[in-house]
Amino acid sequence: MNLSKSFFALLGALLLSGALQAQTMKIALVKYSGGGDWYSVVDALQNLARYCNSQLGTNFDDDYATVDVGSAEIFNHPFLFMTGHGNVVFSDAEAENLRTYLEGGGFLFIDDDYGMDPYIRVALKKVFPDKQLIELPYQHPVYHQKFDFNDGIPKVHQHEGKGPRTYGIFIEGRLACLYAAESNISDGWESYDVHKDPEPLRQQALRMGANIVQFAFSQ
Repeated sequence: MNLSKSFFALLGALLLSGALQAQTMKIALVKYSGGGDWYSVVDALQNLARYCNSQLGTNFDDDYATVDVGSAEIFNHPFLFMTGHGNVVFSDAEAENLRTYLEGGGFLFIDDDYGMDPYIRVALKKVFPDKQLIELPYQHPVYHQKFDFNDGIPKVHQHEGKGPRTYGIFIEGRLACLYAAESNISDGWESYDVHKDPEPLRQQALRMGANIVQFAFSQ
């Protein structure tokens, strides 16, 4: 399916209303070049999919898709997820492909798993040379969907002890790309045995993840 703004809006409305119960969808993990470990998730996306299905009434497949950032496959998935600890490089063709996807109504959530920040900022600048990452205030609707987060995105891992922050790239007023730094929220989506995160923190991370999914499909 080739995404368009109208298609994306209709798909989101149907997904959240439960009208797509007979058809499953997949969250898509973005594969990129540069040497960064795009594959660092274990079962985070499966757990998030199950959580959204139980809390939001979505019908995500328990498994996820893996898509190359430069491939046409990204247009089959309205919700992309990207993470890693290191370098990110987009070729000119990959940057153009991702730009077309986002301008057409797709949504990308990026979670810096610690060490990705300086590289993803350069990569995103290549995608949108004329746009800036804008920090989101705590009043932004992404924090106030099914669950309320009055202090912003949860911080799962400390690392350097900096406060978690979220940034967005907006296209004609629509939040098309959400970027989380100093949070490691996707680590909180992993099963307990992966990082040994306490259950209350894991639940907070999953709730925020559900908020991001709900917001992406309802804006």
